[in-house]
Amino acid sequence: MESFKINAVCGKARTGQLFTEHEAIETPFFMPVATKGSVKMLSHEEVESTGTQCMISNAFVLSMKPGMEIIKKFNGLHNFMGWEKGLFTDSGGFQVLSDEFCLKLEEKGVWFRNPYTGKKMLFTPEESIAIQNTLGSDVAMCLDDVPKAGASLERIEEATQRTFEWAQRCKEAHKNKKQKLFGIVQGGISKKLREKSAEQITSLDFDGYALGGLAIGEPLSKMNTIIDYTIPFTPEEKPRYLMGVGSTKEIVKAIAMGVDCFDSAFPTRTARHGKVFTLKGEYNISTVKNKFDKNPLDKKCECFVCKRFSKAYLHHLFKTKEENSQKWLTYHNVYFLQNLIREIREDIKEGKFSEKKYLK
Repeated sequence: MESFKINAVCGKARTGQLFTEHEAIETPFFMPVATKGSVKMLSHEEVESTGTQCMISNAFVLSMKPGMEIIKKFNGLHNFMGWEKGLFTDSGGFQVLSDEFCLKLEEKGVWFRNPYTGKKMLFTPEESIAIQNTLGSDVAMCLDDVPKAGASLERIEEATQRTFEWAQRCKEAHKNKKQKLFGIVQGGISKKLREKSAEQITSLDFDGYALGGLAIGEPLSKMNTIIDYTIPFTPEEKPRYLMGVGSTKEIVKAIAMGVDCFDSAFPTRTARHGKVFTLKGEYNISTVKNKFDKNPLDKKCECFVCKRFSKAYLHHLFKTKEENSQKWLTYHNVYFLQNLIREIREDIKEGKFSEKKYLK
């Protein structure tokens, strides 16, 4: 079965289809984060109604709670969640390497302390893949070594080499033939290391390639430079995935550079803090100028929140800590982003995609 098909190209931007066991996902696409199997504040029906084709969950987190024994009884994560559309699983590398979890990093894997049991445990590439094989997601991600923003060149070199070695072990361990496996390119903001990592990872012939270790605190200008530099070292015939990017401006720029898929908690997390997405930029509903404003969150948005509610009403709910305000702002942000990308897909098909149209 064909894995990925490009249907149209406009400049470097492209639109196509990523074929999975559950459906053909139109690219480019954005995945809301469902770390524990659910997008915060939204039901699956609400998520689907935004135009979402695919979500991403966290294999590391799910392996601890509820645990693999329970998910096995449901014959996979799709059935456990009650979600019939596309589903990626992140290996959990970013989380397991955080100061909150990580005790020690070595060639075997990562020693971490289980936050639920307090036990010291080893998380290896083989275990990460075994977990994702059992979860049965449409796309699994390799376990990678994610250096922090501002890390030394020595640390980034170490992470780049370890990511390659772990990718080899992930490829060898991957046994679920119905599931795609994506490799991850590391290298910090070093062009030399990004090129090296891309050449190493693509040599393993994965089903797709992600750009990892970005959007973690480095300057946006440097991030965009590295994305644009690295993409030519990834195969045109394979999907390209920019991990952790969820702002409208950065998504538009990345699509223009040839990226096909994205994930981020940014639209949902910031919505819970009052941030609203619009084509003219982001603003906070809590500011006093919204107190008497009869306009919707965004005049051109067709989501039910913008059709029904005023800024003044949502400002009131948010300021009085009414939970529906967080829910409706979350819905708007996800809908807005999905609709934006849908319009971009149509523009690419018609050969008229332009960054300027979406970066006002």
